[in-house]
Amino acid sequence: MNQQKTNFSNEQMLAFYRDMLRIRRVEEQIGKDAKAGNIPGAVHLYIGQEAVGVGFCSQLSDDDWIASTHRGHGHYLAKGGDSKLLMAEIYGREGGMCKGHGGSMHVADFSKGIIGANGIVGAGISITTGAAWAAQLDGKGAVGIAFFGDGAANQGVLCEAINVAQLWKLPVIFVCENNGFSEFSPSSTVTAGNIVDRAKPYGAAHEAVDGNDLIAVWQCAARAIKRARDGEGPTLIEARTYRQRGHVEAEASFLGSAYRTDEEVAEWIARDPIPAFGKRLLDAEQATRSDLDRIEKEIMGEVAEAVRYAETSPYPDSANQTTSYMFA
Repeated sequence: MNQQKTNFSNEQMLAFYRDMLRIRRVEEQIGKDAKAGNIPGAVHLYIGQEAVGVGFCSQLSDDDWIASTHRGHGHYLAKGGDSKLLMAEIYGREGGMCKGHGGSMHVADFSKGIIGANGIVGAGISITTGAAWAAQLDGKGAVGIAFFGDGAANQGVLCEAINVAQLWKLPVIFVCENNGFSEFSPSSTVTAGNIVDRAKPYGAAHEAVDGNDLIAVWQCAARAIKRARDGEGPTLIEARTYRQRGHVEAEASFLGSAYRTDEEVAEWIARDPIPAFGKRLLDAEQATRSDLDRIEKEIMGEVAEAVRYAETSPYPDSANQTTSYMFA
C-alpha cells in the first residue's frame, strides 16, 4: 500500500475505516447465520473487497445510481444502506428494504440510488447504462456506477454498454471487481487478456487499480466520477482484489475438490484492506488504538441490533406478492 501523505482529515480517514469495518462485520454475521440455517437461500459475501465499494460509494450522493451483483451487500452498505433493513431482507422478513421479497441477491433501495443487486451475471451493466442515460437527460449531474465481477466481464453486454456509453458520452463508470475467480474457476483459466483493455477499441477511458488500497481506489474513482460529471463519458476500471470467502457460503457441502490453496488464501489475507488501513491510520497518527477499538465496539452493537430487528420482524404476507415496494 502506498503510504504517502494524503489530504484527508482524521475524521474522513476514520469514516473510511468505519465503513469498511461495518461491511466486514455485517458480512461475517451473515456468514454465521447462513451456516446456522437462519437464512433462506444462498449468500455470497463481499469479505476482502470492501475497499472498492467504499472507495467509490463514499463519493456519491443519493441522487447517483449504482447497480450491484449477487455479491451486493457491501455495495448496499457503502452507498448508505441501513444494516437493519439489509439483515431483515436477507432473513426474508417484512422489515427488509424490499419487504423480504428480494433476499440476499436482490437488495435494492431507490431512495438511496441503489438500483439493486442482481442474480443474473452482468445484468447490472446494462441497467446502470440506462440509468446514466436518464441522468444525462435529466441534466442534474448524476452518475451511474455498475459493479460487476471478472466473470461478468466476459458477457457481451459489457462491450455493448461501453460502445453506446462512449458514443453518447454517458455519465457511467464500469467497475470490474476482479477478485480472481469466476465462481469456482480461476480467472486465468476463463478470461483472456486484461479486462481493463476492453475499453481500448471504443476509445473509452480506462484504469487498473489495486482494489485492496482504499486511497488508490478513492483517487481512481474521483477521476472517473469527475470525468462522468463533466460530460466526458464512461470509464472502465479494473479493481484487482480477492474474495477471502468462497463463491457461496454453502460451497463446501457440494464441491468435490478445492479450487484454490490455503497458501493462496493466506497470502491475500495478509493484504487484507481493513487491517492495512487501520495500520496506516495508526502509523500516520490519524487515529489511536482506542479510536479503532471504539469503532469496533459501536459496529458490533449495530450488528447485534440488526440481528434482533431481523429476528423479530414478521414474514411477508404471501398474499401480497407485488414489486411496488422497490419504488416506494
